[in-house]
Amino acid sequence: MSAYAGSNRHRHSRLPTTLLLLATGLAGMGWVPVFGAGPLALPIGVTLVVCFAVAELCAAVSALAPWRPVLALAAGLLALGELEFGPDLPGPRMLGGLLDGVVQSWQLTLQSTWPARPDPELLLFVPLAVLFASVLGVELLRRPAVALLPGLAVLGLSQAYVALSGPVATVSGLAYVVVAGALLAATRRQGSRAVLLVPTAVLAVAVSVGITAFDQGAQPPLALQHEAVPLPPMRVEDPLGQIAERLTHPAAPVFSYSGASQVDRWRIAVLEDFDGVTWRAGDGYRRLGASLGEARHHARITVPASTDGPWLPSQAEPAAVTGIAPLVDPGTGVLLLPGRTGPVSYDLGWREPAPAALLDAGIDPAAVTGGLGQVPPGVAELARTATGGLRPSFRSALQLERYFSEHYRLATGPRLPTGSGWAQLRTFLFGAKAGTSEQFAAAYVALARVTGIPARIAVGFHAPASGSGPVTVHNGDVLAWPEVAVAGVGWVPLDPAGAATSGAGQQPAGALAQVTARARAELPPPPQLHDPDTPKDDPAAGEAAAEGPAFPFPPQWLLAGAVGLSMLLVAAIPLLRTLRTARRRRRTGADGVVAAWREARDLLRARGIAVPPGATVREMTGLLPSTADRSAAEGLEWLARQVDTALWSGADTDDRAVEQAWTAVRALRKGLAGEPWRVRLRASFEVRSLLPVPA
Repeated sequence: MSAYAGSNRHRHSRLPTTLLLLATGLAGMGWVPVFGAGPLALPIGVTLVVCFAVAELCAAVSALAPWRPVLALAAGLLALGELEFGPDLPGPRMLGGLLDGVVQSWQLTLQSTWPARPDPELLLFVPLAVLFASVLGVELLRRPAVALLPGLAVLGLSQAYVALSGPVATVSGLAYVVVAGALLAATRRQGSRAVLLVPTAVLAVAVSVGITAFDQGAQPPLALQHEAVPLPPMRVEDPLGQIAERLTHPAAPVFSYSGASQVDRWRIAVLEDFDGVTWRAGDGYRRLGASLGEARHHARITVPASTDGPWLPSQAEPAAVTGIAPLVDPGTGVLLLPGRTGPVSYDLGWREPAPAALLDAGIDPAAVTGGLGQVPPGVAELARTATGGLRPSFRSALQLERYFSEHYRLATGPRLPTGSGWAQLRTFLFGAKAGTSEQFAAAYVALARVTGIPARIAVGFHAPASGSGPVTVHNGDVLAWPEVAVAGVGWVPLDPAGAATSGAGQQPAGALAQVTARARAELPPPPQLHDPDTPKDDPAAGEAAAEGPAFPFPPQWLLAGAVGLSMLLVAAIPLLRTLRTARRRRRTGADGVVAAWREARDLLRARGIAVPPGATVREMTGLLPSTADRSAAEGLEWLARQVDTALWSGADTDDRAVEQAWTAVRALRKGLAGEPWRVRLRASFEVRSLLPVPA
């Protein structure tokens, strides 16, 4: 009789276990926008099957029941290790990979463009989170509502990375709430199950429809800001300063490509910041994920070992790279492969804008470019003359290009000018009026910025005339060119050096280059130049705007979606605060001490203490509440000494000083821990401390 009762209890617990694991798996699939459904399905499915098998085994063999969480965790880790690192006995590679999955993979994912590559070193933290949540949930299954919390934490974390939206959010929310509701109903007494099923179904429909009604798939999903990739220490030669050297050895091959049609030029670097002496590239590099969009053009590129540096030939809008895993700057299209020591071959896919017309287009006022340094006298007057006094537009950008091509020439001979700071540009603009594409591009960008046209320098190679088979690019094809930001189009490359750099008689390649060439041909002569007409407002559009937008869904749907989103945002506040602290802890030197200072300031702001924008650490000591322990004031005093030493002593700040500053922050946190629990709870979910300190 007891054996029959045990078997009956076993069957009775099987359904709740299945529903709990299914709900946890659905929560793990919340990372679909980050990795895609295919790469996630197998590891999450294996994790759930292993947890279910261990639960069944422990239910059948009562002696194993006390060891169920240990067995499930060990079996799950072993299964994931075998799946991601190949069929093998547990060894250093597998154990190291699993440890990296816990410690590093979530950070690498934040550092990548999305969707991320489905590599184990990036993806592994998701099935690991599902595994831990499943093991913990099964152990808490006696209280089903509590057992769902680990899975909800996994779901909340996934939505903090990037929130589901549109129909996908509807289906996902409906599926999760139905499964969770079925679990709660299955664990109730038989008589109350039917009563619970009705409100569960209603709640599922209301929440899922409310989420979709709030978003309607039209708004971009919420996402955590990407972390900047910490580039490894490396010495990179300035590609702009190498132009003259390359031109003196024009026959040396640089790289080759095949399969590319309609290629105008290849870029290797984009320089935006200018201090009057040096042009510098930005540092917004990411690990290139699976893709950056749909690729419409493709090429196979081979870079020999003789080509130094981490730069790789690329296009303005790369979409995918296979064969290597480079870093990418999504804003410029630049590809880097740090540590490259030999030849590499890779397939590059890219897309290219194809506007109908450009001549009357306006500039993009939202484009951000670098500075100008100290502009020499006479440059502003020259810029106004070169643009014909036109207001900033693509028409004035073309006129500036024409001015350079008519009044300046390419330098020739064995001794070519070098340098692109104001000292060299003054000689080029007002003296010699001859230079390489380095001086042409730098002078164009400088004058364009003076007149309000957002511009930047790109460095790369002009695509030579292609025949059959692979095309080899040589040093003599090196080119620097300016790019201007055009509203609705993006960055458009120009050629102020004229036909001498684009190849006499050669037709422009690429859709954007062809449209630019048509706009250049349609540009009126200087006596007939005028600003493009400003588009008049459409009366019909004005009437529609006056009537106001119609609500495509009932207000109660909006309310339901708003409530759900508010709950999600509130739950994300502690996570965002933890991520901010982790980012600050990674800083070194004086920046690390200042980061600790900011952490202490935000701890006080979270407790409703008004910290003045210019308050020093010692001034913050006087703002401590009377309920704070003495250790809080001592922590601030010690932090003040570290800040003074780091900022004003003139000595280098080492890791020990940074650690002491964060020890002071921990003392402050400990001193504030004695406040009433209501104050501490309110501080945990206080959102204003996440915002920058007002100036």
